[in-house]
Amino acid sequence: MPHVLVLNASYEPLGVVPLRRALVLVLENKALCLEESGAFMHSATRTVPAPSVVRLKRFVRVPYRGPVPLTRRALFARDGGRCMYCGGVATSVDHVIPKSRGGRHAWDNVVASCRRCNHVKADRHLMELGWRLRHKPAPPSGLAWRIIGTGHRDPRWLPYLQPFGADDAMARIDGISA
Repeated sequence: MPHVLVLNASYEPLGVVPLRRALVLVLENKALCLEESGAFMHSATRTVPAPSVVRLKRFVRVPYRGPVPLTRRALFARDGGRCMYCGGVATSVDHVIPKSRGGRHAWDNVVASCRRCNHVKADRHLMELGWRLRHKPAPPSGLAWRIIGTGHRDPRWLPYLQPFGADDAMARIDGISA
């Protein structure tokens, strides 16, 4: 089922919801449809355009959000789906400083890697192999990462996510799928 980007009354991205939930928000007059997906939802008596982006009519106070959670999907989005060692298509997760040698499972120590590089590196340090990382791993920042990390995305969302740090992430992801 398609997903819809939900924005706060201040146009701040709040999250991604299923199309059915977004449609209920619009029909109950709790949200406005800003972008349509081009599809239509049909009932016995009505035809309603399916939304792609909705904005809540009333401001919702969001409690403090901690750092972006480290998930496999978010990690691959951060690294653009590419191996941080050779640039190939990433299929696995690797710890730069191996956990067996005291490395932590944190954004600054975890990278996406291809199967071959992960197998060759095993539980060794990069200096032992003479390898270098293509980019220094760091935690993603910005509200857009919470949306992009879900794995649901739509090109119509980009103008609403750009002010919140989506350009870099979306460019990396689009470069992989092209």
